[in-house]
Amino acid sequence: MKKSIVAFILIVAFLAIFIPLASINPDGLEKVAQTFGAKEQKPIWEGLMTDYSLSFISNSYVSTLLSGIVGTAIVFFSALIFSKTFTSRKRKT
Repeated sequence: MKKSIVAFILIVAFLAIFIPLASINPDGLEKVAQTFGAKEQKPIWEGLMTDYSLSFISNSYVSTLLSGIVGTAIVFFSALIFSKTFTSRKRKT
């Protein structure tokens, strides 16, 4: 478990350094939609972190950073729980 915490801290540090370098240009799907003139429809559900930000934080850098950390934590701990659940406790030597 200690290794998992260290790995998570390293990932958060990586995010803190590289999030400011994220491109402001549209991603692949958004670029194709712009190229072909597709209009964005109103979504059924906005989601928790729309456009990789937290709406209740006004500072865009902090909002994006926290969104990245929260998203990474969700994926990291989900994978950790999944791996612990489905790996065998009894190992044959």
